[in-house]
Amino acid sequence: MSSVIQAVIFDLDGTLVDSNEFHVTAWQRAFQHFGRDFSREQLHRHIGKGADQYLPALLTEEEVRTLGKQIDEYRSKLFQKEFLPRVCAFPRVRQLFERVAGEGRRIALATSGKEKELSHYKKIACIQDLVDCETTAEDADHSKPAPDIFAAALEKLGKPDPGTVLTVGDTPYDAEAAARTGVATAGVLSGGFSEAELRRAGMIAIYRDVAGILDHYDSSPLSK
Repeated sequence: MSSVIQAVIFDLDGTLVDSNEFHVTAWQRAFQHFGRDFSREQLHRHIGKGADQYLPALLTEEEVRTLGKQIDEYRSKLFQKEFLPRVCAFPRVRQLFERVAGEGRRIALATSGKEKELSHYKKIACIQDLVDCETTAEDADHSKPAPDIFAAALEKLGKPDPGTVLTVGDTPYDAEAAARTGVATAGVLSGGFSEAELRRAGMIAIYRDVAGILDHYDSSPLSK
């Protein structure tokens, strides 16, 4: 990274909002509805990917071709109806954003989720007025760990030098996707992945959650 961070790209699910276990449950029920059964551990292992990457990790090519779209549509409707209203923001998200913005850094949101979910998450985290730009699944041909979503965020940020940008995420797929655009990633443990998993993916610093980043802000990569 360069010595001066000009922008920070934040993931949402598992990073800013406590939604990962709800996503696991929605996927589990969707698979079961179509006669497929996976453990929560198997399902959590791929959380952070969009459906285009998630389904092929668990199903055969034939199953993806014949059932994939139906499973994803069932899961999406189930999540938005039953679980989205129950998602809460992690503590002190707004305070962290205020600190980042107050130091003149731009803020982008980048998620493999859908626009409706992103809008809801911004509202419950009270950060609508602090976000400069955002990218969702609709902005990318392929979801994380492909680089498309972060590449789109860099484009919307005005194509800054990737060395002046930092990503904050909770899954190995955030780090892998960001690295493919030349951007480093700081991690949080709030999404349920272990510190070892995040470090293996290349994260340069790891905190318990966004509040932990704020507690150690002056020594964190965000302050560089």
